[in-house]
Formats: sequence, structure tokens, C-alpha cells
Amino acid sequence: MSTADGARAGLSLGPNYHKLWSSSAVSNLADGVFVVALPLIAVQLTDSPLLVAGVSVAGRLPWLVFVLFAGALADRLDRRLTMRNVQLLRVVVVGLMAAMAVSGSLSLPALYIAAFVLGVGETLFDTAAQSIMPNIVGKELLARANGRLYAVELTMNAFVGPPLGGFLVAASVPIALAGSALGYGLAAVGLALIVGSFKPVGSAARRHIVGEIREGFEFLWHNRVLRSMATMVAISNTGNSAVVAVFVLFAVAPGPMGLTEVGYGLIITAMAIGGITGTLIEERLERRIGRSNLMFLAVVVVGLTYLVPLVTPQPLVVAVAMMAQGVVFMMWNIVTVSLRQRITPDALLGRMNATYRLFAWGAMPVGAVLGGVVAELVGLGWVFVIAAVSSLGMLYFRRYLHDRDLDAAEVIDGAQPAA
Repeated sequence: MSTADGARAGLSLGPNYHKLWSSSAVSNLADGVFVVALPLIAVQLTDSPLLVAGVSVAGRLPWLVFVLFAGALADRLDRRLTMRNVQLLRVVVVGLMAAMAVSGSLSLPALYIAAFVLGVGETLFDTAAQSIMPNIVGKELLARANGRLYAVELTMNAFVGPPLGGFLVAASVPIALAGSALGYGLAAVGLALIVGSFKPVGSAARRHIVGEIREGFEFLWHNRVLRSMATMVAISNTGNSAVVAVFVLFAVAPGPMGLTEVGYGLIITAMAIGGITGTLIEERLERRIGRSNLMFLAVVVVGLTYLVPLVTPQPLVVAVAMMAQGVVFMMWNIVTVSLRQRITPDALLGRMNATYRLFAWGAMPVGAVLGGVVAELVGLGWVFVIAAVSSLGMLYFRRYLHDRDLDAAEVIDGAQPAA
């Protein structure tokens, strides 16, 4: 039995939430170091945009081929234990990479294999993490709990971790990788301290796993709000992943921005600063302009800011654009994740989240390949243009996502939403 009832008493987030928050803080610090270290290691091994983008493809491919099974497992297994075990897997994989770096045997194929294995773990971890939250705090506190968790995740993952990762890689690749492995180990300890069982409600009746996967897919696809948001995020992540896959070549010398490895880590933190700002202003802005207007404000801002590096590669200006992206990306995430958690019954939450992320994260390897191919064939600048056009094209979905549509889709007292 979960401790959500205790968390709800007095509108407190509860001790289990704070343990989850602490574990997330150290895990995302490790992520921040590793995410910056991986492309910096790749560009030391090759100068091909397509091969560098291949690291992103390998890491995101599991979201295309494994995530639906991860969702079914999230609705069968104790979600806390799944998260802890994935952290232990990360310790082993990243620790092995550190050992290979010491011996001088770390190669591009090894990066691809490690990225893929870690990507499989990520599908399991993230699906369980998004599904466990209503059992930790209760649905009425989801926006607050998600906002605070995103704040610490961004602080560590994109504000503290990237510059630290840049410094560590510049000093020693093995030290950077070993530091990430240590962080994952500490995060596993934090998850082990959470009290209670977090098996999904109604998970006892088990059917064939393919039938369970189909049930989660049908729940999302027959709900117009969920279907529209999933399609939008697939389009958005295709463009964003195309940019992310090759941005290191644009940013680090001899690229147009002319940054060092340390400078690359620092500029990535601009988005984190924006994200933290987003967590602070989202609730007030949502009350002022409504959830739907907030979502489509994000669409417009992201689309326009993709074009900024083409106007000027001046690092400070690009950093401001990335900061603006961080603000609206975070507000989008708080609105849509909390909405999905409210709409979906607990017994289906893992599978719905997995199906949603099949669209959201399954688009990432497609985008990474697209970014590498476009940059290789016609130049880096066209990657930014494609991302901008795809983002602004999402304004089409405004017709389906007014506030009245979002309100009608939410679960009230456990009722099923209308399709």
C-alpha cells in the first residue's frame, strides 16, 4: 500500500516524496555530467556529423522498440523497485565505460552499445517514475509535486551537471564517467529508502502482455486530448532531437559559435535556468491565461527561437534563446504530465505513459538521424530551419486543445474520461 494518503494529510507532500526528490537530485546531477560527456567523447573519436548523431540514435532507439513493453511492466511490477534496479544498471554500464576509458579501449561502437543499454533502462525508469507520482502524493498535489521535481531535475541535469561535465571531460574522461556512476549509485540508495509497496492498483489480474500493451494504446488513441498531445510532442521532439544531435558541432570550435568543451557545458545550462524560471511562474501564468494558451505559447516561442542561431551565432544571444526555450518547455511539461496523470486510471498509467512516450521519445532517434543526414548533406543551418517549421506547424492542433477540452478529459472521482 502506498503512502499517498499520508502525503495528502494537510496537503503535505510527505516523506516519501522528499526521498524521491533527493534521489532525483543526485541522479540528475549524474545525468547532467554524462549527457555532456557522451557527445564530447564522440567528437574526440570522429568528426562525422552522422556518426556523432549515431550516439543519440542509439540512446533514443529503445523508446521506439522497447517502450511499450516497459509500460506493461510498469503496470505489473513495483515501480519503486524498477527505478532502483535501473539505477544499479546505470552504475554497472557507466562504470565499465570508465574502466574502458582508463585502458584506452573506449571506442565509438562501445559508445553506441552503452547508449542503447542505458536507453533501455531509461524507458523502464522514466515510465515507472511518471506512473508512481500519484501514489506518492495524490492527484490533487500533482502539479506542485511535478513542478518541484522538475525544478531539481533541471537544476542538476542542465544547470549544475553540464558545466561540471565539461570541466571533468576536459580534465579526464574516466573521472567524468566514474563521477556519473557514483551519482547513480547514491540515487539507488535514496530509492531503496522509500517506504511502501508501489505495485499498481488493479495489477493482480494479469493477461498476455501484448493484450495489456494494446489496452494502453487504445486508451490513449481513443482520447482526443491525449492523442493530440502525443502527436504534437512527436513532431516537437523530432525537430528538437535533430538540433540536439548536431548542436555540439555548431557550438564547439571550429563550429560557428567557437566554444570550448567547458563553454559548451556552460551554454547548455541556459535552458536549465529557463526551466527553473518556468517552474516558478507556471502556476500563476496558467491561472492568468489558461492551460491551453500556455501550451501554444510554448509552441510559438520554441519555433521562433530555433531560428536565432541562424541570425547570429553570438553565444550570449543563443543562450538567451535557449533560456526562453527552457521556460516554455518546462511549463508545457508541467501542464501535460499533470493532465495525463489525472486523466488515466492507476492500473493503466504505466501503459498510457509508455504509449505516449512511444510518440514522444520514439521520435527522437528519427530526429537524430534526420539531423545528422541534413547536416551532412546540406549543412547545419538547415537543421534549425526544419525544427522551426515543424514546431510552428503544431499550431494546427489548437482546434482540439482549448481549455474546455482539457477540463472535459480529466478524471473526476475516478470516472473514466470521455473519448
